[in-house]
Amino acid sequence: MDLELTEKCVLLIGAGRGLGGAAALAIAREGARVAVVARTRADVEARASECEAAGARKALAIAADATDAAQLDTAIEESASKLGGLDAVVTLVGGSQPGGTAELSDADWRSAYDRNLWPAIRASRSALPHLEKSAAKRGFPRAARETSVIVHVASIYGREGGGALSYNTAKAALIALAHEQARELAARGVRVLSVAPGSILHPGGSWERRQKADPGGIAAFVQREIPFGRFGTAEEVGEVIAFLVSPRASWIAGACVVVDGAQSRAF
Repeated sequence: MDLELTEKCVLLIGAGRGLGGAAALAIAREGARVAVVARTRADVEARASECEAAGARKALAIAADATDAAQLDTAIEESASKLGGLDAVVTLVGGSQPGGTAELSDADWRSAYDRNLWPAIRASRSALPHLEKSAAKRGFPRAARETSVIVHVASIYGREGGGALSYNTAKAALIALAHEQARELAARGVRVLSVAPGSILHPGGSWERRQKADPGGIAAFVQREIPFGRFGTAEEVGEVIAFLVSPRASWIAGACVVVDGAQSRAF
């Protein structure tokens, strides 16, 4: 299927590796222009090179800390300027903060929200003028399918219990953000949705670290919690994100798309 992403300008925030890196590659293979943002310069440069080799019309590597508002704004403006606009933004910044009600300090709560929620809020606000301009340039609202797109990557643990307390609440807020932004921004030519991955194994990720620390316990978790008996892969999530930012998904907005191999129990 042609996803109609050729020459589309897509910014991925938190995409040096893992789910974001896989999404960048999936989008690059469709002939898009991509900007990859993450804190580690070596990661984003390697990912941008891979995107170019995969077929991206252009691939930018931008080293920036997305939890820093000024750095994030600068990265968005650089992406829009060098790519030639913004047609889609994918936010993938996250991280877990352990602890319960008694253990988590105010600083811990701020850290969890700074990583999982605030980058999505700030990126949406900063990128919005560029996304609106791109939609109008492509003919929205006359060409009804030609919206721009924001995808916020959350987690199944934003939909149900199972993760760390601060992580769950931050991801739940992220899903709510996407839903309400979808209703607000539709008339402005911007389609918004969220993605909720389940337990995904990839190099350098949290599940790999847990697996190395407790192989028996993690094997038992997989057999107990994931009906297919294996972890998901970053590539399986990345392909879904590529579809969702494309015009082929033009009537998916406000939804939280679950990618978890039937792991979650919520309806």
